[in-house]
Amino acid sequence: KPGEQKHPKEPSSLQCMHLAVVACGDRLEETLIMLKSAVLFSNRRLCFHIFAEDSLKPEFEKKLKEWPSSYTKKFESNFYPITFSVGNAQEWKKLFKPCAAQRLFLPVILKDVDSLLYVDTDVLFLRPIDDIWHLLREFNSTQLAAMAPEHEIPKIGWYSRFARHPYYGTTGVNSGVMLMNLTRIRSTQFKNSLIPGGLTWEEMLYPLYQKYKNYITWGDQDLLNIIFYFNPECLYVFPCQWNYRPDHCMYGSNCRGAEEEGVSILHGNRGVYHDDKQPTFKALYEVIRDFPFEDNLFQSLYYPLQSKFLDTVHTLCGRIPQVFLKQIEKTMKKVYENRVIVYLGANHRY
Repeated sequence: KPGEQKHPKEPSSLQCMHLAVVACGDRLEETLIMLKSAVLFSNRRLCFHIFAEDSLKPEFEKKLKEWPSSYTKKFESNFYPITFSVGNAQEWKKLFKPCAAQRLFLPVILKDVDSLLYVDTDVLFLRPIDDIWHLLREFNSTQLAAMAPEHEIPKIGWYSRFARHPYYGTTGVNSGVMLMNLTRIRSTQFKNSLIPGGLTWEEMLYPLYQKYKNYITWGDQDLLNIIFYFNPECLYVFPCQWNYRPDHCMYGSNCRGAEEEGVSILHGNRGVYHDDKQPTFKALYEVIRDFPFEDNLFQSLYYPLQSKFLDTVHTLCGRIPQVFLKQIEKTMKKVYENRVIVYLGANHRY
């Protein structure tokens, strides 16, 4: 098949890292800032798969074309309408947030894509996507998707306290950042609570939703938890610094990986980029939003960030600024070093 690798542990096409996002309603700006953070730091070429309402597509295209050519040459973008291959489209559309259920159908729609990183619109990359993409190589022979735990501590986790349906592990998983081997998902028969035998991904989605729809709160994320409850061997769990949310610092710091390595991917759920409840998250969003593409990263991104963080030290998340700054500083140093090497190389050919 096109786009498929013969070696099962290799990520998809060597030319491209595939990134998918679903944008509906008022999520245009948020999605563009997420894509900007992806392009700013990544090394290999990116293929964006943007699922959006028809009315948003022209605006997306216009905004992406405004980016400088030094950045637009690092990615290609593909647009898709919102579509659901099985069941009632209106029902899927209303599940949790507008269009969020679209992510469940990515293996069915993107038939020629081998592997994919799906993210919510409210995600920011603080290091190259290349680094999470490499985790595909760590999948064992049965793993076909990777997510982070919903919570680190069961006694304050949502699923462990309130869920009325099966969920993965002790605290469930969060689907805001989801790495997928689509080839494997398409070819697997999944164990389920519907029939004694296995079902394909597409066969399973709608009956599973029908069975549990009165018990689910978080829409498609709950369905993914149910699927991986019955198929735990299919899931690779990556640590919390790859999907760092307000919950990791607003009840005291409970993501050890972020304390040690810094935040790799920031997930500003609960609308924190747009209100004043978590000013540290908002500061990061605004600094990346306002960064002029071709400016110096330290001068126009890192230093403004440091000074904004000074205003947030009185908050629970703001008390640990190094957690937010560590990875981004490391990434910027690498970007700077690479540019210097390229520049020197270009001037020392003869």
